[in-house]
Amino acid sequence: MGSGLWLRLLLALGALWGIRARETVLGTLGEATLLRIPRQLQERTQRSGEASWKKLTEELQRKKFLLKISGENYTEFEPGRVSFHPRDFSLEILNTSRDDGRLYEYSVSNGQEEEIWQIQLEVFEPVAHPSIRILRRELSNGSCSLELRCTSERGDEVSYSWESRENGTGGICSGNGSSLNLSYSLRNAGFGCVCTARNPVSSREAAFDSSRCGFEQLDVPRVQPELLAPLLALAAIAIVTTAVVTFRATKRDRDPPQDTPDTSPATPDSAGATIYAQVQKPKGTVPGATTIYAAATGPPPGAPRSVPDEPPRGFPALSQVRGGSSPTPPVGAPPGQIWSPKICVLSKEPTTVYASVTLPVA
Repeated sequence: MGSGLWLRLLLALGALWGIRARETVLGTLGEATLLRIPRQLQERTQRSGEASWKKLTEELQRKKFLLKISGENYTEFEPGRVSFHPRDFSLEILNTSRDDGRLYEYSVSNGQEEEIWQIQLEVFEPVAHPSIRILRRELSNGSCSLELRCTSERGDEVSYSWESRENGTGGICSGNGSSLNLSYSLRNAGFGCVCTARNPVSSREAAFDSSRCGFEQLDVPRVQPELLAPLLALAAIAIVTTAVVTFRATKRDRDPPQDTPDTSPATPDSAGATIYAQVQKPKGTVPGATTIYAAATGPPPGAPRSVPDEPPRGFPALSQVRGGSSPTPPVGAPPGQIWSPKICVLSKEPTTVYASVTLPVA
């Protein structure tokens, strides 16, 4: 078995078992990533003029061409996702996704030989701005004890570390991990602790002020800067909506409702009615007996309120009442009676009542 066959067999077994890349490149999710080749391969490519960029698919025994170079010409197979730089033969991934995290291969052909340079791309999501929360707080005898926790909402493989903002604090803020325990005197307060959240492609910081033992920062996560503009917009919309609703309600209360005239026909219950009633105690009553004659008049709705000009038979005329003279007593009434008109209201309508009072018989 020839040496060439053994070499091909070893390459095939390496493809099945996975070939270790010569270089590892870290890519940031959503950003551009540049894949470079060594200077020696650049010179060999200029001499041979035949080279290509490939990537391994999910099946390790299969490769997909991304670029082919032939002399001064080249062909891009994914122009919307990658961009070739002829100056140094590097390949740029325009918008790195998680699916781009795989093995890439650059090969240069020189006659019967082929030299390969492999790059393993690892993609990470960058960390977000961290926030510091107070999990526990104790204040006694002028000393403050705190348990702080630093967290970041986004990011791959995030690690945390603590350090002092100013020098000379004796390393009170030094520590690793997301949690930090502090115990200090309020007289010596005023220092700051900085939490750093980092991963292989990014790092962000958050600071804690120890001057007030964290009263203003208890369990209040820090507002992310990218969320500040949407929150202000929502607050402005809520204020404008409340103002419009309040203005309409105030205007509706100030404008009096329009009275709609009642065009329904009058009914016997609502029409004007005159009631004549005579109540007289039985004859032979004791001195001081009283005889009452009453008339109640109610005008129909919408008519002017007035008193009837003609009383019923046996009652004094209205002109006598208005003129102030003593009206004529009813027919058959005992002599010596005194008459006087009285006005009363029944069912919110004016009523005229004629009453006679019988004086005691001497």
